[in-house]
Amino acid sequence: MKFPLVLLFTSSLFLHGCFGAIICEDLTKDNCSFAISSSGKRCVLEDFEDKKGKVEYQCRTSEVTVEIMADYIETDDCVRACGVNRYATGISSDVLLDKNSIVTLCSPPCYQKCRNIIDLHFNLAVGEGVSLPDLCEQQRSHPDCAMIELLSSSAAADGPAGSANHLRYRAAPAPSI
Repeated sequence: MKFPLVLLFTSSLFLHGCFGAIICEDLTKDNCSFAISSSGKRCVLEDFEDKKGKVEYQCRTSEVTVEIMADYIETDDCVRACGVNRYATGISSDVLLDKNSIVTLCSPPCYQKCRNIIDLHFNLAVGEGVSLPDLCEQQRSHPDCAMIELLSSSAAADGPAGSANHLRYRAAPAPSI
């Protein structure tokens, strides 16, 4: 009776490894950014020059751990809804400095339906001393003033601002590039 259970368990591990495992280094540049490996680490697209001076791309595993999901490649629908670039290299909070990017990230099709992209930007915002939920709320209620909190030097110096929502998440460590 125990042998069939052991065989079933071993087979399921083998099949998961063959069909379901996402290894960042195996992904192409077309599906690397915003992917999460089976180990729960974010994939990051890196660019480099080959010996002939041509720019090449390679997907790597970052040190940024995702607690909400693993084994995931972001959908094209979410990439479009959130206005992010699938071919972006590295992981950067620069998008938080662009008003149009904030508007798109905070839009219901992105903010309510694209958990992976929002989690990434939430943690990037925390790293900058800002609360993404508060920034989105400020953007909705006072669109012309939404960037003031982010650009204020005191907001970054004081740490995460605003609501207690930021306490549910851990700031992501910087990727190893």
